[in-house]
Parts: sequence; C-alpha cells; structure tokens
Amino acid sequence: MSAATALAIDMMDSDGVVDAGRLSVALRVSKTELATATGLSRDAVSKTIRLHAPATQTRLRDIVEILNRVRPWCGSLPQAFAWFRAQPLPSFGDQTAEALVKEGRAEAVKRYLDRIAVGGYA
Repeated sequence: MSAATALAIDMMDSDGVVDAGRLSVALRVSKTELATATGLSRDAVSKTIRLHAPATQTRLRDIVEILNRVRPWCGSLPQAFAWFRAQPLPSFGDQTAEALVKEGRAEAVKRYLDRIAVGGYA
C-alpha cells in the first residue's frame, strides 16, 4: 500500500466515510478551520448526518486527494494544507487551491497537479 493510500484510508472511518475529526487532527486545525478551508459549514463537519451527506463527503475526499498529491512536495500533511490555503496557482489567475475547491473546481486542481507531476508548466 502506498503512503498516499495509507493516508487516505487513515482519514476514513470503518464505513469509508472521511472522518472530519481525524482530518482536523492530522492537519492540526479545528473543525471550524477545516470547514472554512473546505467551504463547508461547521455543521457539515460536526454533525453526523451532515458529515455523511454526499456533497460533504465529496468535498472532503477532494481535499484529502489534493493533499495526498502535494504532500510529497511539501514534506508533511500540515505543510500540504498550508500550500492548499496559501499558494497562488498561476494557471488559475493566482487563485489558491482552497479558493478553487470552494468554487467547486476541485477536478481542475487535480488536473493541474497531474500536469505538474509529469513535468508540465504551472
């Protein structure tokens, strides 16, 4: 099992649901900060029914996947999260990955990271 797969599994509970509590601990942020960074409400990451909603899980899975992709470049998960929140992406008019994910453009960020990973330009 790769390190990225291990991290993704570690963030999930036994039902395959991304555990916002585990993710916030791993990122060293509160659930409120996690909610803000992902564009979700505090309730979406705190209340079980909202956490299990497909839209919430899709957003959290996107975040975990993006963080898994940049973690080797950044050095650690908290540093990958700092990159996610602060690094301007030239291909997107210097918007951050955080801003793009909040707009529902996580797939565009993933394609960008794929392009960079194979030696493409920003």
